[in-house]
Amino acid sequence: MTVYRKMTKTLLIMILLVAAAFPVTVFAAAGDTISIEFDSSAKVELTVGQSPKQLKVYANVEGSASKRDVTAAATWTSSKQEVVTVLNGQLKPVDAGTAMITATYNNAIASVEVSVSHSFKELKLTRSTEGSYKLGDKEELLSVTATAIGGTSATAQKDVTKDVEWSSSNTGVLTIAAGKITLVGEGKATITAKYKGLTETIKAVVELPYAAIMLKDKSGTVVKELEMLVGDNPVHVTAVTKATAVSPELTIDKEAEWSSSSESVATVKDGEITILGVGKTVITASYLGVTQSVDVYVRAPYEALVLKPSGDQSLFLGESLNVTAMMRNAVNSTSNETASAVWTSDNLMNATVTANTADAANAFATVTGKAVGTSIIKASYLGISKTFKITVLPTLTELSLEKTEQEIYTADAVSLPKVNGTKYDGSKLDISDEMDWTSANEEIVSIKDGKLVGGKAGTAILTGKLKAGEVNSASAAAIRSKSVQFTVTVQNKVLVLIGPDAALGVVIGEELPLPAVQAVLENGDELDVSGSIKWELSGSNAVLKQTTAAKTIKGLVKGTATLKGTYSNKTISVPVTIEQKVVKLVVEPATLEMNIKASKSIKVTGYFSNGKSANFSGAMNWESSNPAVASIKGTSVKALAEGTTTLSGSYQGIQATVKINVVPKLMKLTVSEKRLSLAPGAGKSVVVTALYDTGQTAVVTGSMVWTSSKSSVAKVNASGMITAVSKGTTSVKGKLGTKTVSVSVSVK
Repeated sequence: MTVYRKMTKTLLIMILLVAAAFPVTVFAAAGDTISIEFDSSAKVELTVGQSPKQLKVYANVEGSASKRDVTAAATWTSSKQEVVTVLNGQLKPVDAGTAMITATYNNAIASVEVSVSHSFKELKLTRSTEGSYKLGDKEELLSVTATAIGGTSATAQKDVTKDVEWSSSNTGVLTIAAGKITLVGEGKATITAKYKGLTETIKAVVELPYAAIMLKDKSGTVVKELEMLVGDNPVHVTAVTKATAVSPELTIDKEAEWSSSSESVATVKDGEITILGVGKTVITASYLGVTQSVDVYVRAPYEALVLKPSGDQSLFLGESLNVTAMMRNAVNSTSNETASAVWTSDNLMNATVTANTADAANAFATVTGKAVGTSIIKASYLGISKTFKITVLPTLTELSLEKTEQEIYTADAVSLPKVNGTKYDGSKLDISDEMDWTSANEEIVSIKDGKLVGGKAGTAILTGKLKAGEVNSASAAAIRSKSVQFTVTVQNKVLVLIGPDAALGVVIGEELPLPAVQAVLENGDELDVSGSIKWELSGSNAVLKQTTAAKTIKGLVKGTATLKGTYSNKTISVPVTIEQKVVKLVVEPATLEMNIKASKSIKVTGYFSNGKSANFSGAMNWESSNPAVASIKGTSVKALAEGTTTLSGSYQGIQATVKINVVPKLMKLTVSEKRLSLAPGAGKSVVVTALYDTGQTAVVTGSMVWTSSKSSVAKVNASGMITAVSKGTTSVKGKLGTKTVSVSVSVK
């Protein structure tokens, strides 16, 4: 027995040594578990108080590519039960801390780390100063600390300043990142911090440290503008500011940011302005959100060279004009510098220029046209120059218009007429741009900005002459004494013509005056143009007649035609119906009783002299004597309010009327007694109340139609008195319109 025990022990030791030397998988058979693993190897984070979290574990099986869920079969342990407990893979957080969760299945082991913390319940913001800041505040005053309550314990405090999400409601006032505030401009902003679902805000006000900047000259006087000349030495302006009215002034020339709106005119550095050229610039000093500017005007020593006459000029061959060059200096005095100026022509073939310098004070330069074409005349003096173009025209013998008259409308602006000049060879030259025009009546036609402008209606004569310019009279061409005339008729400009709304009805053999027409002008005025409109009639069913009194239309043959009228720039078309004489109109119905808001149609039948009839329902032009009670459109009458009205209409002069009574709609009848118990011979009166759609009520007992189903039991009279006759039961009914009431009567 002892020998066997020793052999067994030796065999067990050998098995253990082999198992240690070779992994389980070496000897694993198909279907055995090789290893196990969690559904996620990531660290698990839990919060105290949250619902349990389920972990799953899967086994890798020998000979199979799929994994087997062994969560329920595994053995689960927690290294720290006081932190987290585990049951069948379900984790339940207990208190803050860290623990290892281990799952064991068929000698295979898997572990995962679990971290438990308390939830953050509050976020506090603490700033280094109160909520009011000033631009330029030191960095140590511009911080906000964020503290989260929770984490390692329910009351633990954690600095999360660098972890929260910071934002500003107005980035034009301030920005914030990692708890550090950057001041941008004056105003108010709300700082918001967000951390793990918690949000906290604080309000901040950013003020300017200085009320204003003042710019002063070397004498200490505040300057708003400077006037300087090209070549002046640099000028220094001093920028000063102060925090309050009683604070001492602070010079900020070096600290301020200086700028010039036009550096081609002047530049600025630390308040020193250097002039570069002619023009205007704005010098601005900015410091901590406050700015101040000064306008700097830079002029040349001699401000301008002015030529008289000014602008481009035209000459005919052989003509000449005298030009003077006047210099204006910085104090606006003027001197004649014609003799000192240098005069040139860029095309001496076309025009020459010669200065007469005998008398400097009254000197002038003479420009002479030599050949057809253009030339630029230039005068220069002390770096300033002025030019104008001279156009030399050929000799002309006559002036002519392409057309001699034109019609325009009020307020229209049209081009001036085209004018041609006749040259020696008989060809034409367009000289429209060389003409000056005058109007004989500017209320009708005026000339503005090179256009003819229509005024009020009428006719005016325009006269065109060649521009006189500054041509020397001794050299003036003969054509300058000639002129042309142009007739302009101005008509009222019509926006719309308003005529009859319906077709014009004409009786065969009878004459009818043409319809009245109103013209609505573009300015909103209305004008009766009935007598001025030009009418045309299509077809041969009717004819237009002109009498001494008026123009009429006469019906000839039954049918239709179109009457077309034209006035000014607008036309109007009126359909015409030519028909037999109507001798009688029949209206159905002649009277109407309607409820409020109800609509009914009216039919009108007309009978002609030949015995035939036609429907004229839509041609009556009905009018209501009381539109507040009922209105009519076409053939449809609509009841509007309780009351009476009369509709009146006519066709071919025959009148027709319809009387309308609008009553409220009966909605409901209510009886005072629904059941009666009477002795024979006894009587009882009932009262019936009507409710209408207007909300009004009325007692209508006497208007009811009363009946008894058994008059041998009880009878009822017109006033609602029910009288018992003999024993039994009966039903007494009252009716008004479509509504009824019932009273059950029992006689005992």
